Amino acid sequence: MNTISYHYDAQKITAGILHIGVGNFHRAHQQFYTNAILESEDQKQWGICGVCLLPSDEKTVHHLRAQNLEYSLTVCGRNGTDEVYKIGSLRELIWGIEDPEAVINKIASHSIKIITLTITEGGYNLDKETGEFNLNDEKIQFDLKNNGAPATVFGFVAEGLRRRKMENNGGITILSCDNLQHNGNTAKRAFMAFIEAQDKDLAEWVKMNVTFPNSMVDRITPSVSAEDIDRLTKKSGIPDLAPVYCEDFVQWVIEDHFIAGRPAWERAGVEFTDDVTAFENMKLSLLNASHTLLSYPSFLMGYRKVDQAMEDQVIVQFIRNFMDTDITPLVPAPANTDLEEYKNTLIERFANHSVSDQVSRLCFDGISKFPVYVVPNLITMIKAGMDLTRVAFLTASYRHYLKYKTDEHGHSYEIGEPWLTAEDQKLIDDEDPAAFLGLSAFKGAGLEGSLKFVERYTEFAGHIKNKGTGQVLKSIIK
Repeated sequence: MNTISYHYDAQKITAGILHIGVGNFHRAHQQFYTNAILESEDQKQWGICGVCLLPSDEKTVHHLRAQNLEYSLTVCGRNGTDEVYKIGSLRELIWGIEDPEAVINKIASHSIKIITLTITEGGYNLDKETGEFNLNDEKIQFDLKNNGAPATVFGFVAEGLRRRKMENNGGITILSCDNLQHNGNTAKRAFMAFIEAQDKDLAEWVKMNVTFPNSMVDRITPSVSAEDIDRLTKKSGIPDLAPVYCEDFVQWVIEDHFIAGRPAWERAGVEFTDDVTAFENMKLSLLNASHTLLSYPSFLMGYRKVDQAMEDQVIVQFIRNFMDTDITPLVPAPANTDLEEYKNTLIERFANHSVSDQVSRLCFDGISKFPVYVVPNLITMIKAGMDLTRVAFLTASYRHYLKYKTDEHGHSYEIGEPWLTAEDQKLIDDEDPAAFLGLSAFKGAGLEGSLKFVERYTEFAGHIKNKGTGQVLKSIIK
């Protein structure tokens, strides 16, 4: 195993980026790129100030602070060879629960030129049917009425920008790093809706002084268990309370629209472009949708690790058929991208034994993932009269996963659906499979209006219940 330490003097690095949501993906992706460019003398102003806003972040905050904010990143090679990076680019860490004023003042600071976000697909508070920002949410209502004491990311950012405006500290870029279609446009819609409802004058300032580039991010990064911490520290020899591990593939494509300057991330391999659309369509439709396609059937069949599921050739062929037959006709490849090579690489990445990602992580928060990864192409497929077999089977598998909470080996499990509503639960509990198509994940898709889809989906729902997921899956493989 090769250990790669940074060589810059971390004490001389200042934070020019404020990142909200210091999770594993951020620490394996944005921090990885930033750590690399800080080796250049002219990039010392682009360290990262991390911000955590949730009570559940307490352990991460304490562990990182206990080791001067440094941590190890193990990059797991598909060839079986791992590399360990010591990451020093996280220069400050603020926990909003502990010190909300520090978060607000940091956003307002002249030294901060970029706010980056990993707040999850569901964190943008958009109605799944209309795509509009939900102003009626209880926490949003609290923030709209309580300037200066925020409870949400929108309240914090608005208050920080308000002070920034008052102090004449200049423009700033808000860069989403979440897996969303046109994530910059989505972030702009969400933040502008909140700010316009709270402060019309601030909204006018934001229109002139804040940019929201779209970006595409990609690196498979599993969650880290206590057992993983022991394993990673023993393997690396580096004592670390907060290690992260990830695959060796990494990609970041960003629209170059930064109003107050940016790091030279291109020196570390980031691709800057005028339009990220083709890249994000390819990634969301092939990688993320395939992850969702793999997740629920594999979990119901008893698999708990992605690489183990990928040893099942029925599952591999299922994913490959989906990529080739369902998605490739709908997704034009970006310039200089070989789509066949990209799909082959995805299969390799999913099967990486060194990463051994958790199927449960892929199952988590389907309510937010389906509208982003699956439904847009499904709507197109229905309109075009395409084969709906695989997506209908996936939808039936998702219903079975949520409804019965027992896999085909009799093992019970807990589901992870933080955005599931009481109305959603009623639809899941309904014995009529068709009721499930009214789930918030499918709002606006009109699935119930497609007789072909409803028939296929309903048929699969019954077969999965009576025959088991694995047997039904075998029946649909070409």
